Amino acid sequence: MNVEKVFHMNGGIGVTSYAENSSLQKRGSDMVKHLTTGTVLEIFLSTTPKSLGIADLGCSSGHNSLTIIKDIVEAVQGTSSNMLHPTPEFRVYLNDLPTNDFNSIFKALPEFYKGFEGEKNGGGPSIFIGGYAGSFYRRLFPNNCLHFVYSSYSLHWLSRVPPALYDEQNRSINKGNIYISESSPPLVSEAYFKQFQDDFNDFLCSRSQELVVGGRMVLILLGRESQDHVDRGNSFFWELLSRSLAELVSKGEVDKEKLDSYEVHFYAPSKNEIEDEVRKEGSFKVDRIEMFEIERDHDKDGRSYGTAIAMTVRAIQESMICHHFGEGILDNLFEIYGRMVDEEMAVEEIRPITFAVVLRKL
Repeated sequence: MNVEKVFHMNGGIGVTSYAENSSLQKRGSDMVKHLTTGTVLEIFLSTTPKSLGIADLGCSSGHNSLTIIKDIVEAVQGTSSNMLHPTPEFRVYLNDLPTNDFNSIFKALPEFYKGFEGEKNGGGPSIFIGGYAGSFYRRLFPNNCLHFVYSSYSLHWLSRVPPALYDEQNRSINKGNIYISESSPPLVSEAYFKQFQDDFNDFLCSRSQELVVGGRMVLILLGRESQDHVDRGNSFFWELLSRSLAELVSKGEVDKEKLDSYEVHFYAPSKNEIEDEVRKEGSFKVDRIEMFEIERDHDKDGRSYGTAIAMTVRAIQESMICHHFGEGILDNLFEIYGRMVDEEMAVEEIRPITFAVVLRKL
């Protein structure tokens, strides 16, 4: 499966869209907004550029895509005003895979710009926004054109399903599972870790050429607290999706061979693994790493927590599941998944870990 051609968040504004089912990601990015805007201000104050280059890698679509840009612009505006310094122009590069719903972002731009109109001195700041399709595991932009890179809930997605998960006959060595689980052979976690190392190194190498010296990155991604790959956090959510698919197999709605051959392109790294890869690549210094959990909140539509999680996962995984299993299983699959999440949460909390990583270009 070619991840770059297939994988995307659900577009539009429908009931299963990412736009309507990404409140958890919004809450996570909001929790570290002070870190994001503070990091941008650091690079602005140290360089005071006339033109500030900003990239959002894995921007997706919907309400979240332009919110952080608005926060950054307002923070820099306020600081410039306090310093009696001209506000710089903003060059904003929004990146995601080619199948991303960029159209919904472009349709939202008039309203976004309108929010800055009517300010004193005859108008708002100069903001130039463009969409850049492609994998952030490769070069995307010219040399030294960026001051700040932001990526929220994207870097845990690998560039591909690790090829080492399949034997010489192209059969999965992780049968019955779609991610690392307690029943997975040791080679499975090794394959996922190796793919993460390769991908994260490619990401850092690419950004090192695109960022100016002293440029910053804020990377928000799912991870794990311990060195054990299997925890009651991000890996357990995948375990429940495996069980949900297995239930459909038992009902004859999914072929067992289909389940046995399906693996997700995801990896939740530990803090040490992130720091080790940054050190080995050598272009960046870790300024800060914060670990946090997103507390459960009441759903705005009165849905159970499990149903809300199921809709969030569906908005993210639907493209991949449809490609492999067909779209006919989606409603049943995520109904089962939501029920399983609720049953498990009634016994013990599932606590996914998020890291916020601040890197400085050396």
